Amino acid sequence: MTWQTVSLDDVKPTPWRNGGGTTRELLAWPKVEDWQWRASVAEVVQSGPFSSFADVKRWFAVLEGDGVCLTVDGALHNLSQRDQPLMFDGAAQTTCELQGGATQDFNLMVQGGASARMLRVNGSHQTTTDTPKIIAAYTHKVRATVQIGDENHELLPFSFGWELVDAHVGVQVLSTDVLLMEIDL
Repeated sequence: MTWQTVSLDDVKPTPWRNGGGTTRELLAWPKVEDWQWRASVAEVVQSGPFSSFADVKRWFAVLEGDGVCLTVDGALHNLSQRDQPLMFDGAAQTTCELQGGATQDFNLMVQGGASARMLRVNGSHQTTTDTPKIIAAYTHKVRATVQIGDENHELLPFSFGWELVDAHVGVQVLSTDVLLMEIDL
């Protein structure tokens, strides 16, 4: 598979049933109806509960706004644009309290026993894949360079990129603010 991208502006927002915001689904892998992992950007306009997703691991990162306080099974987590993503059980009782106005947030969900990790990179980050996996990145307001093996990929602001990568391949990400994901299949 080669490097693929999608721009946030090319994805139509879907309103939430509870009226608390919208979601733009960037990718559902391998199919929308039967996904193993899913990446999206949400606009949260009012405080309230999160939907429950049994057998799903979730990562949540604030992209813009005054931040949120997530209460996950009674534990409080204050998150801002500077914080690392929070990983939590999708079945956990979770509520979101806005710390000011609306926020824009990135969500990664993985199900069916797959494993993943997501981190916020400010500067440079290098890794080598230990197994075949998806390498993905999301930039919000800045550009990023994602080097996979000998190939450099430029990621424009408000863009999501991904590639299926073999084992033992070097990956380097350069940006002042990018979310990097490694998803094992």
